[in-house]
Amino acid sequence: MSQLYGEFIEKFPPENDSLEITFTPSSRPIKQRWRNNRLSAYFVADYFITFLPFEEEIPGQEKRIRDSKGAVSYVANELLENAMKFNNNEFNQKIKFGIQFLDKPAVTAAIYTTNTVDPKIVGSFKAYVQHLLDSDPSELYLQQVEKSLTDPGEGSSGLGLITMLNDYSAKLGWKFDHPIAQSDIITVTTMAQIAV
Repeated sequence: MSQLYGEFIEKFPPENDSLEITFTPSSRPIKQRWRNNRLSAYFVADYFITFLPFEEEIPGQEKRIRDSKGAVSYVANELLENAMKFNNNEFNQKIKFGIQFLDKPAVTAAIYTTNTVDPKIVGSFKAYVQHLLDSDPSELYLQQVEKSLTDPGEGSSGLGLITMLNDYSAKLGWKFDHPIAQSDIITVTTMAQIAV
């Protein structure tokens, strides 16, 4: 049975353009993947930008495109890094990374990752997600920055998600699922929607 948190889109309009990439987490050590994560995020951002309406005669369009590209690449990179870092490699399931293009009511990038989660941490992960959704992003950001100054190893945890909320006004959502009946496999799809 699926559990949804936050702003999660379960079904996208079939006529919309999208892009999805899959990764096999066991094929390389995670440290070798960091460069590929950034490269994949930039690729998705470049791809997304081609769908934005761009008219050179309108003032500020180039800045809008540049800002949109920066927002999409940041969010994509953070989501992909989290999916790689927290994936439960025991099940050897592929990690999915994608973007959907929505144009109503505004042009929106819905960026998502799907990875497996260790069943032992699912409860604490759901509690963190609920805390993130219930908190004020500005206050949470300041708390995490202060925490990183006093405890550098712990303070940066979750800062990427908080930055998405605080700096990019992202709508975040999660879907926890059991894709294979009578199995211990639990997947989480994390989605960030950013209007550009």
